Amino acid sequence: MEGTPVAVESVRDVGAETIALELSTPDGFDALPGQFVLLRAELDGEEVTRHYTLSSPAVTETFELTVGVDPDGDLSPWLADLEGGETVHVEGPFGTITYEGETDVVAVAGGPGVGPAVAIAEAAHDAGCEASVVYQDDSPAHEDRLAALATDGATVTIIDDGDEAGLADSVAEHLEDGQFYVFGFSDFVHAVGDAIEDAGGDSDEALIENFG
Repeated sequence: MEGTPVAVESVRDVGAETIALELSTPDGFDALPGQFVLLRAELDGEEVTRHYTLSSPAVTETFELTVGVDPDGDLSPWLADLEGGETVHVEGPFGTITYEGETDVVAVAGGPGVGPAVAIAEAAHDAGCEASVVYQDDSPAHEDRLAALATDGATVTIIDDGDEAGLADSVAEHLEDGQFYVFGFSDFVHAVGDAIEDAGGDSDEALIENFG
């Protein structure tokens, strides 16, 4: 199997049908918040691959991937059943959307985009910068990390699915608060881009990862 073998350190539930997969960091793996990896696993003799964006602010000894579990999916239910000690293969990191600890941030997430959004907000806080998180989901994940960010001074706003007015208002409220990072599926990231434009900003300046 292609890629670098890495050990699964732990798997834990972080929300409804959402897990955090903690993997050992291989030698030479120097990833930044916002980047993603290709994960490979062999299931019933067939290789299955998926891309996942990092959800940990650092990769010193381990790194984390946040995975939405689709009961009918090929890979995510298998990952959710791991107990630690297994081996998967990774390639990467990939991607040009990165946070390097230099600016205040506004991390906007829809659904599974919360993983990288939280990681970037935590990295900004660790670097002494300001962070805001706008998160749209009816069943929020990583609530403990969001609460910790709020306690440390970050602005955390959680919006119900379908509340487009609330999303637009939150985007407008934070328009001047930092570099926008946007993570989510196509409809969501386009809605955020439109909200930035409607508020008088330039959506081309936002760093957007469209999950498809």
